[in-house]
Amino acid sequence: MHPLHHPLFIQFIINFNSEHDYFECHEVGEEYWKSLAPKDKNHPMTGWIQMAVGMYHWRRSNYPGALRSFIRAKAKLSDGGIWVDGIDHMELVRLLTVSIEAVTDRKPFFSYEIPISSKDLTETINSYQAAHPIAPQDPYYIMHKHRLRDRSSIISLREQKKRRNL
Repeated sequence: MHPLHHPLFIQFIINFNSEHDYFECHEVGEEYWKSLAPKDKNHPMTGWIQMAVGMYHWRRSNYPGALRSFIRAKAKLSDGGIWVDGIDHMELVRLLTVSIEAVTDRKPFFSYEIPISSKDLTETINSYQAAHPIAPQDPYYIMHKHRLRDRSSIISLREQKKRRNL
């Protein structure tokens, strides 16, 4: 299977393009990256994750965080290769460049879509969406998800780790 046709990457694209849920992109992207190359912070999948993180920060007016994320994403996704196969690579690089310029100038957030150029990838995305419909979410929740989500499992894991290290 082509890596961009993996169900987790398909979900990443849907979260990015249809839902504009960039926090969820990060979560799904990180799950996929950890299954591929868990310690390789230069893996191209981390570029996709950083692009989504940039969008999340920008929407929340965290311009420094967005700028760092977009610069890192552009560096990792500019080379092309299999991790942008089926994506309009020139348009992707242009969008990242525009994003860097916009956050540098502190322009208001605007969303855009990952530019899909492959008919096969588009069909895979459409099939996945049809089989996994997502209910619309509250835009406020999507924008502030990292603060509003249930973090009890994360806190519990941190406490367990602390106790082990004592």
